[in-house]
Amino acid sequence: MNAVFTKSAILLCAITISACSSTPSSGRYSHKYDSAPSRVPTPDELRDAVPSDDAINPDVTRDYELFGEFYDVLDSAKGFVQEGIASWYGRKFHGHMTSNGEFYDMYSMTAAHKRLPLPTYVRVTNLNNQRSVVVRVNDRGPFHSDRVIDLSYVAAYKLDMLSTGTAPVRIEAIDPAAYELAPQPSDLAIPAPAPDHEEALFYIQVAASSNLTKIRQLGKNLRQTFNIAATTEQQNGLHKLLLGPIPASRSQELLQSIRVQGYPGAFRVPAQPADVNSPES
Repeated sequence: MNAVFTKSAILLCAITISACSSTPSSGRYSHKYDSAPSRVPTPDELRDAVPSDDAINPDVTRDYELFGEFYDVLDSAKGFVQEGIASWYGRKFHGHMTSNGEFYDMYSMTAAHKRLPLPTYVRVTNLNNQRSVVVRVNDRGPFHSDRVIDLSYVAAYKLDMLSTGTAPVRIEAIDPAAYELAPQPSDLAIPAPAPDHEEALFYIQVAASSNLTKIRQLGKNLRQTFNIAATTEQQNGLHKLLLGPIPASRSQELLQSIRVQGYPGAFRVPAQPADVNSPES
């Protein structure tokens, strides 16, 4: 790390502070808290990034200091391998500029890293389930000591780590010249139900209260937010708010979205064949 920063390095810090995935910024974003979007990715959006020989951006491939910490940026990603905790970022940062001067798209296979040259292509493997994804690193972050990479929403979705928020991963840099495009299924993260039976359905129980008016108003708000039916069920003097029913393949994603909207106690409830609840009007 040089003791004297160049103009480009100063520019990097300014861009990083305004754009990086894990740096708070007052009044800049339309969403106060980060969250998942209301729709799941399409099959095309789930395809890996295709490595290409992109020119390295010299203005953001220099050592820098942020919040009193010094970061030594690698001159080359060749042979780079790292293991640690991955996190993800979504709707709050969607459409805002990344450290590389591009606009963040939560439905693109991208990521943020503190030390890799920008851009760099890496394969990220979720060590909990061995799912992997190829992403293009075009941003700086995450600036948390216990995390090594921030993934876009769609990358985290493909790695099946949305419900936990973080996951242990292995990061391996890719040499575009040696990369061979692997065949990809049309939809890796949303398995089709077996043909001999219907997919199970679930409700998401969001809250329970003795105040029926309050529960109905909450149901109306969430129905508009997530475009899904809301029902109430009375049991032991409490009115339960249920969203759904929805297929099992979508229920975990909806549950995560509801939790990050401020309802951490939400949980799934299997729908029974005899369910006759009708949506609230």
